[in-house]
Amino acid sequence: MAPEKAVVLLDERVSPFGQRVRIALAEKGVEHEYQEEDLANKSPLLLKSNPVYKKIPVLIHDGKPICESLIIVQYIDEVWVRGSPLLPSNPYERANARFWADFVDKKIYDSGARMLKYTGQAHEEAKEEFIESLKLLEGELQDETYFGGENFGLVDIAFVPFTTWFYTFEVYGNFSIEKECPKLVAWGKRCMERESVSKSLQDPHVVYELLAYLLKKKYGKV
Repeated sequence: MAPEKAVVLLDERVSPFGQRVRIALAEKGVEHEYQEEDLANKSPLLLKSNPVYKKIPVLIHDGKPICESLIIVQYIDEVWVRGSPLLPSNPYERANARFWADFVDKKIYDSGARMLKYTGQAHEEAKEEFIESLKLLEGELQDETYFGGENFGLVDIAFVPFTTWFYTFEVYGNFSIEKECPKLVAWGKRCMERESVSKSLQDPHVVYELLAYLLKKKYGKV
């Protein structure tokens, strides 16, 4: 079993990517030091630990940095083997979980971010793509408790932080996610019943206030 000492997380509280790592650490019961980063004034440790992207989150374990949230979550699962695994043991199921976790970043996050940033036709196209992507994800979930069936795992951890953005998406997109994808909303509520999730996620209204401030500052959106 990996030593508990010398585990440091460089993160930012409202980051959905950082929240993934915090959920995984909580699921595995890993004690760690949390270091909040000011992304407008990044610490020397962050710049040293992630010189390529200069982004959070970064997990530092025994002085060795691991970057990119999905990679970090899988690292946690491989190093701290106690508790329930976050990825299936079956190679095909494991590959499928990695596919859908990647889908969250490439489709859900990307189209959602464009919907928030843009106006006019570009906004409408991004909104349509975002809703379509949510429906594809809902189709993968079907009527299961979690994306891993009865097992809470990688895809759940990858996606559940974005449920805290749902309110913002709905305000800026003028639509109801629950109306479009009721099973995803119900799944999000089930995930929130897990202590690892509830203590890691930010309040949706806090997320909205921050994103509204950033969108107004950077893009002039109100």
